[in-house]
Amino acid sequence: MKAFVPWLTVLALVYVLNLVHLRPLATALAVGWLLYCVWTWVRPKRRQNTTD
Repeated sequence: MKAFVPWLTVLALVYVLNLVHLRPLATALAVGWLLYCVWTWVRPKRRQNTTD
């Protein structure tokens, strides 16, 4: 359940921003969150130093 907290937070913020007629800000938040999620999915993996 802990993994859904950021998603639910962003969803709630987008909803509230739409309610108060700040749609450009809500759109920017949604697009920014989408880009962050895509980046975390496609970014190169960090190499671990395995020097023994």
